[in-house]
Amino acid sequence: MRHIIQTFTLLLSVLLGVGSVNAADKMDFWLQPQHGGNSFNRIPPSETYFKSLHNYGASWVRLSWDKWPKQDRDFLIGNADGYQGLMPEDLATLKKVLDHAQAAGIKVVITPLSLPGMRWSQNNGGKFDDRLWQDKKYWQQSAQFWRDLVKVLKDHPAIAAYNIINEPAPEKMSDLAEHASPEKMQAWYQREQGTARDLPDFYRTIIAAIREVDKSTPIMVDSGWYAAADAFSYWPQALSDARVLYSVHMYEPYDATSAPNAKRQKPWVYPGNVPFAGEMQQWDAARLARYLALPFTWAKEKGVANHQMVVGEFGCVRTLRGCTQYLEDVLTALDKQQAHWAFYSFREDSWDGMDYELGDKKVPWRYWQAAEQNLPDTLPRHATKEFEPIRKRLDH
Repeated sequence: MRHIIQTFTLLLSVLLGVGSVNAADKMDFWLQPQHGGNSFNRIPPSETYFKSLHNYGASWVRLSWDKWPKQDRDFLIGNADGYQGLMPEDLATLKKVLDHAQAAGIKVVITPLSLPGMRWSQNNGGKFDDRLWQDKKYWQQSAQFWRDLVKVLKDHPAIAAYNIINEPAPEKMSDLAEHASPEKMQAWYQREQGTARDLPDFYRTIIAAIREVDKSTPIMVDSGWYAAADAFSYWPQALSDARVLYSVHMYEPYDATSAPNAKRQKPWVYPGNVPFAGEMQQWDAARLARYLALPFTWAKEKGVANHQMVVGEFGCVRTLRGCTQYLEDVLTALDKQQAHWAFYSFREDSWDGMDYELGDKKVPWRYWQAAEQNLPDTLPRHATKEFEPIRKRLDH
């Protein structure tokens, strides 16, 4: 049904004399719930990769490039220590990948993991890079980066949105605790408003730069504290741009869903009592639904339409007992919200933890050998019971 509605919208646009690749049409894509996956691969994805995702019924992908082979220190940026301009070889690679997605029928939300002054920690020796949230000179460099990138990509038909930065955490190096109460978050923001840790103001700066060269393509913004579902609670209002999509990620309770838990002698289980926000809490379907309702409640209070709300990532480590139930419970909650979502992740070739087509067993050594040698991942994938909560919702 979703694909029928999209086809009708496209035909209507043509009848009205509006070009199908005109940026003004791109918000139409988001008027109905869109479901897809995340691509955080080390090798730039092929058309076959995108076709495999599309064959499951997915309509979009969040595409990140920070693991790809690069011309200089940081892909596209050149060097996150000081932006001087786009890297032409990297840009050519990205355009080719976008062409692959377009040929496969997949829409793309381009999503950098790094910006000037904020190098992704996995490309930074495991260290969190807080410079973007300390010095606004990096805001201006990030604005120029996005201005440059949008100028060359704004007419590409595969692009459905620009996701300004993946999982920002301006709060991390301050005194605001993760998952603090709304009252504490709001008090923190009142103190930090106007500083380099002011995430809404940072977004306003980048959006203004993008709109100088592209007036219409939707722009996706992650909430703070690594895109936590409770981190919009300190935003006093929505952003003024009507074509903004608001995104959160869902891995809570992280102590149960994450890779470190898989290594515990006695892992936390889901459903069950799990550490969260400094205390033990019972997490089950009802608790998940209450937590995931927070951004939608915020949106309603601030006058943001439901179709502007996205869960840009969710997942759990596939080898953990209860992972399949967790995915089912998350998606049941999102079904009720009629939310856009993208699961993490689709056929990742450098980390198998949330690649549900691999089932619940460890991967063979050749998977890691291929990663070490930067060779293609050749492990066969297929629909498994672990993937079923996602697969059955893509295929409708």
